Amino acid sequence: MACRISEVVLGCRDPEALAVFWCDVLDFVVLDREEGCVEIGPREGFGGPQPTIILSYRDEPEPGKARLHIDVNATDRDQDAELERLLALGARPADVGQRGDEGWHVLADPEGNEFCLLKARLAPL
Repeated sequence: MACRISEVVLGCRDPEALAVFWCDVLDFVVLDREEGCVEIGPREGFGGPQPTIILSYRDEPEPGKARLHIDVNATDRDQDAELERLLALGARPADVGQRGDEGWHVLADPEGNEFCLLKARLAPL
């Protein structure tokens, strides 16, 4: 028996605003709200093939560079079109020392949490 990822927790200053951003990026919905937390995920809810994301209020960012980030792949368009969509949603380019010839784009969400847009298109679930 093995484990699989069921949730990813992201500390942030404004869980509601990031929920809107990530729901738009991933076509997720809000699944639950508790004081200081918003859980978003696929319409089927918790326990499906995709993990949910819990956006958890934090007063201040935790010190040091985040050790975890999210990678996303477009499902219905090429990487360039998806990059335009993500930038229009409020993502911004992030410089983590890329050379410029990578097959991915490093971006930051509205609170500065880094994530990558990978090149390969995946089939929608």
